[in-house]
Amino acid sequence: MSGWDVTHNVSYTDFFLVGFPGLQEARSLLILPFSCIYLVILSANALVIYTVVAQKSLHQPMYALIALLLTVNLCAATAVVPAMLFSFSTRYYRISLSCCLIQMFSIYFLIVFDCNILLVMALDRYIAICYPLRYPEIVTGQMLTGLVGLAATRSTCIVAPVVVLASRVHFCRSNIIRHFTCEHMALMKLSCGDISLNKTVGLAVRVFNRILDMLLLGTSYTRIIHAAFRISSSGARSKALNTCGSHLLVIFTVYTSTLSSSIVYRVARASSQDVHNLLSAFYLLLPCLVNPVIYGARTKEIRQHLVKIFQRAGPRATSEKNPSLPPERELPS
Repeated sequence: MSGWDVTHNVSYTDFFLVGFPGLQEARSLLILPFSCIYLVILSANALVIYTVVAQKSLHQPMYALIALLLTVNLCAATAVVPAMLFSFSTRYYRISLSCCLIQMFSIYFLIVFDCNILLVMALDRYIAICYPLRYPEIVTGQMLTGLVGLAATRSTCIVAPVVVLASRVHFCRSNIIRHFTCEHMALMKLSCGDISLNKTVGLAVRVFNRILDMLLLGTSYTRIIHAAFRISSSGARSKALNTCGSHLLVIFTVYTSTLSSSIVYRVARASSQDVHNLLSAFYLLLPCLVNPVIYGARTKEIRQHLVKIFQRAGPRATSEKNPSLPPERELPS
């Protein structure tokens, strides 16, 4: 069953993921850089999440949404990188069709859920800046839970049709996926039937979702910035603009990486598969790497608590390193 089964009666149910196939034996050289990136993603996101959870002063809707966004980043990176590293350390990574579809759903769900959380954050900032006096009574824990549930439901409805259609395709060209994950188009290249519906639905869902999201985000932040400039207090105005600036940087990172990957994938068709795979890794991992840095460095309240954590860890590490030093004594005057 190495070629195309002309009868279309047999379909592969097991596949081999081969990330960066052009590198062949040199794939093992990618283990160290991607391992370092993964460790930085884990530590940076976990540190900011811990700060938000541990500090009672940060138990507010905006910080809860930041922690949720970074948790999604952790899950997205974990859904991709460990399997990628395993495929680098061996010649291939074997995966069944059902596991492949589960991985595809998980990755795409987390990517879309990430964007939907950004919409919820935009709504939260809109109410906080445009209706500050009514904010505590409008944005309650119950409302926030409902919005996050709605975001998860929307993400499922967007991703599910693509994965369901993919599950109905016969794969008889080959069982080698030239990608480090079960990416939709990489899997569709192995099909031996008409997949025009899959391509149309996949493209329509992506374009419609991205355009609608950018319209909603653009409208929200235009009104937010307009309202922020009308705040009389310079301190409150600066804080509102700084917070919105952090969110806009994250939005720019997420959507730029996704759109650039989609554009290059369709324009530069003559490029090697390794280039396309590198772009996929770029748009999957860049937000996970950058988001905690943006929120940790630009959000004043989180930054202050992070500084305190590092300051407490510094003297402790010094005392553990030099346990034999006697305590300092004051000199007699």
